[in-house]
Amino acid sequence: MLITVGVHAQEAGDSLIAPEPEPQFETVSVVLETQMGEIIIALETERAPITAANFLRYVDEDRFDGTVFYRAMPLDWGKQPNGLIQGGTQWDPKRVLDGIEHEPTTVTGLSHTRGALSMAMGDPGTANGDFSIMLGDQVGLDANPTSDDPVWRNGYAVFGYVTDGMDVVEAIHAAPIDPAKGEGWMKGQMLAEPVTIVEARRAPSETEEQAD
Repeated sequence: MLITVGVHAQEAGDSLIAPEPEPQFETVSVVLETQMGEIIIALETERAPITAANFLRYVDEDRFDGTVFYRAMPLDWGKQPNGLIQGGTQWDPKRVLDGIEHEPTTVTGLSHTRGALSMAMGDPGTANGDFSIMLGDQVGLDANPTSDDPVWRNGYAVFGYVTDGMDVVEAIHAAPIDPAKGEGWMKGQMLAEPVTIVEARRAPSETEEQAD
């Protein structure tokens, strides 16, 4: 005799094997209030503790308030729109903190998928107050242990994901660029009118929301 459960059938007497639950990792939610709307992100404080803590310090010390998203890099492959937006302190000496230890994706288990936040940097260990948000999957930015180049061998550090507000990310990405702005390979990727991050703040926890 067959016992039908949903669309599956099990022989009588067989036990149903429940799927393994998805692992849950600690995160902290942050709201980036921009001129174009809010972007809500979940910082991976458990899987990328160094990088997430660095970002939270910028948030808690109001170092992002009044900074801008200044770059919109387009990619003509994959599902459109594709590319990334970049923002942050732009080496403002009044805002920027020292560089942090690099956390490669091979250690954190994170990846440059749609909505990922990734630290901008030169060499590994130089990331500080500038970051990017992916519009599409760009796993080529993940660490590649077989690469001879130390940058690509270490990749870029993912430390969070957008949980709400990807429409705002896409609107910033679609804003007009100034073809004369930028240097080197970033020329033609700079926004004509950078989009201000009005305020960066921690989102209230569920407990705090219930108390209100």
